[in-house]
Amino acid sequence: MTTIVLVPGLLCSPRLWQAQVEALSAEHQVIIFDHRRDADYGAMAERLLSEVQGPFALVGLSMGGYLAQEVVARAPERVERLALTCTRAEPDTEEGRQRRMAQVAQAEAGAFATVAAGLGLGWLAPDHRTPAMLTVLADMAAWTGVEAFRRQQEAIAARRDMRPGLPSINCPTLVLCGRLDQITLPAGHMAMAEAIPGADLVILGGCGHLAPLERPQAVTDALRSWLAR
Repeated sequence: MTTIVLVPGLLCSPRLWQAQVEALSAEHQVIIFDHRRDADYGAMAERLLSEVQGPFALVGLSMGGYLAQEVVARAPERVERLALTCTRAEPDTEEGRQRRMAQVAQAEAGAFATVAAGLGLGWLAPDHRTPAMLTVLADMAAWTGVEAFRRQQEAIAARRDMRPGLPSINCPTLVLCGRLDQITLPAGHMAMAEAIPGADLVILGGCGHLAPLERPQAVTDALRSWLAR
């Protein structure tokens, strides 16, 4: 039985991975890491490594993918498999950092729900912007809360450039994204997959930035194939 650690993205709760947890828990130990407590990736990575026992397979989406890269850089002997989904390896630009902090300021001034809703719309492919899906995003944002939103944005804004370490990753690696992702573009995933030796690349059609919610069965199938490598 493999231990699988799933890390959600910005403003996302364990609900992001519900379909995958339900599909994989019968055969594996599945843990969802709480990514709300730390304002930098070093502390986040060290906490994950201390909370999870033994070797594990690591799956991260977006900001969770940034954490996954930090963890495998710090403790490659602990990470048996790596899945980088809807994420990137390069650091934030100065413009990106300023935009994040402006969003935090708006949220702390009382517009948290509005900020979260605006971000969520940009994450979804147009066909998935349904009332039901938007309710899920609102519930996940409420679970995160304003204080954790600040910590998450501070961590993301200060993350380091992980591109130099990609060629050193030597475990079975999956790189997965949505073809319609406007946040972390398919071209960036193609570059990551090319840089990581032996990585598999999966690009899902009709899918934006939240692949586990938008294309749950396709993501589960990709994870099953990755776990069987």
